[in-house]
Amino acid sequence: MDFSTGLRVSSSGLSAQRLRMNTISSNIANINTTETHEGGPYRRKDVVFEAIPDARNFGEILTSAPDRNTQRVQVTDVLVDRKAPIMKYEPNHPNANPEGYVAYPNINLMEEMTNMIQATRSYEANVSAMQATKDMAMRALEIGR
Repeated sequence: MDFSTGLRVSSSGLSAQRLRMNTISSNIANINTTETHEGGPYRRKDVVFEAIPDARNFGEILTSAPDRNTQRVQVTDVLVDRKAPIMKYEPNHPNANPEGYVAYPNINLMEEMTNMIQATRSYEANVSAMQATKDMAMRALEIGR
């Protein structure tokens, strides 16, 4: 694997984790949203990753030997959670149903914070891998001096 492949793999991980962190942030920001444009409470979202073969440009693919072990990550879908909302008795709330219950999103703050920490650590690992690749490239250039 060459330096540019390592950078491509790490950068795909950075992009995927950035989207994951944005999705988690949206979940946390909407933890008390009882009414959305679609109707009903906000629904938790979750990002789905998939490992796909590292595709370069078309010319490189045709002229180089296939390396089936090199993969990169890609976000393939953002799933909407279909769990039932949490019903809280608040008869004075503007979105209360006739029985006085309000539907709140089924979002667990601790779970979201744990996911955020995990995404942050994964992002940091990809940054470290990119830095290591860059350092190796710089040392390889110094060999010729």
